[in-house]
Amino acid sequence: MKKKALIIGGSGGLSGRLAALAKDEYEVWAVTRGQRPLGDGIHLLKADRNDTENFRKTILEADTNWDIVFDCICMNERHALQDLDVLPGITKRLVVISTDSVYDPLRKDTPQNEDGYFVEEEGEPEALTYAGNKRRMEHIFINNFNTSLAVTLFRPGHIYGPGFLIGCYPEHSRQKELPQLILDRDPISLVGGGIYLTQPIFVDDLANSMLDCAERQGAFNRIFCIGGPKAVENRRYYEIIGQLLDRDLTIKEIPLTGYLEDHPEYSGHLCHRIYDLTALREAGVRLPDIPLETGLNLHLKSLGYL
Repeated sequence: MKKKALIIGGSGGLSGRLAALAKDEYEVWAVTRGQRPLGDGIHLLKADRNDTENFRKTILEADTNWDIVFDCICMNERHALQDLDVLPGITKRLVVISTDSVYDPLRKDTPQNEDGYFVEEEGEPEALTYAGNKRRMEHIFINNFNTSLAVTLFRPGHIYGPGFLIGCYPEHSRQKELPQLILDRDPISLVGGGIYLTQPIFVDDLANSMLDCAERQGAFNRIFCIGGPKAVENRRYYEIIGQLLDRDLTIKEIPLTGYLEDHPEYSGHLCHRIYDLTALREAGVRLPDIPLETGLNLHLKSLGYL
């Protein structure tokens, strides 16, 4: 008999791939709003997690004990508290996706390990930034480590692959038309010429590490940085796309000076985003191994360009 897994999310870029890969080992349920189709064989639990009572009722009325729950859409402290309220009675294991954006971009280490300086904000979720909300979410779980619910949090940076828009850096970040721009030989405008280091992770790599950590006790009640197998300059990400599309890439440099002041929303990008994976390795969790060239090839194929 297969084990049972619940995915909070289930139809998004990461959660959809996680659900597909999890089916080899688990019978899979997914909590979604039902606005996008799930993969074959996934049991739908239709609920909006921002409707707290509906979320709780829908999960509890499934009358199922899950071997593990994966929360791919835990965005703030309310969601974390919701998990801690609903899940302990139906599972003993929870894996949550956080983000490397929780680090203060002006004080990041190169490479960054799990300790560091963080974006710390006060207020209600509606008033906080994405990074501030994610960090508040982390605090809720950290304060409840070593309870009956064993929690693992992952802090990925840029996730790419099927299900995601392509592009990792301003001004071509998550841009639907990026491959066509390169095919048309339009210049690609990158802040500072794209010189900051980055460590993108292919979506299947992240999903497989999440699945692999399920029964590894060294991962219980821990937070892990996670990134792909190799760090590169942001510009290299775009050069590889050009090579795969058989186009020479022209990069137009946008001056770094003053850009952050005009575009504070990109503060988490205008810094190095590479990670020390020592803690992940020592916990025995599967390390990502899909090369950037391979992953971008699969990404472009999923978008219909190769």
